[in-house]
Amino acid sequence: MDRHRLTALMWLGLGLVALAGCTPQSGTTAQAKAPALDPSMARVWFFRQTADPVEGNVAAGAPIIYANGAPIAAIEQGTAFFHNFPPGKYRFTVQPYGTPTREHDTLQLVPGSQAYVQVQWEANWEANRTGGGASYTVVTSSPEVAQQYIPTLTNLGQR
Repeated sequence: MDRHRLTALMWLGLGLVALAGCTPQSGTTAQAKAPALDPSMARVWFFRQTADPVEGNVAAGAPIIYANGAPIAAIEQGTAFFHNFPPGKYRFTVQPYGTPTREHDTLQLVPGSQAYVQVQWEANWEANRTGGGASYTVVTSSPEVAQQYIPTLTNLGQR
């Protein structure tokens, strides 16, 4: 092999290594291809953004999300997952850390639909609750907002 071919192969190899470093690593983004939704079911995406300085020491918490009082899964910061539900009315809550609240979000799920629920750390005064402290809350998110955040989070898949 002559010197020019060897040099060309070396540059090609370095270019491929550089390109490989630019691709996302598996498990680091959330909107990995989710399986198709059964048309008789509804899908809810749950997500929690990465740490916010406001969260302080609660960033490591992994509160459990509940649907109609039944545990679905714990959610860590910077993650997203989905759960498929039969159509119906669901009351979503999250395990309180800090000051317990009666915060919840109710959704009417219809077949073939997708909904988005965000878990947030929220100071009581921001939510017009009396008393000091803060706790996790669940908030329905618009598809437009959720679809901006979810690709930046770690996908935990179906829970």
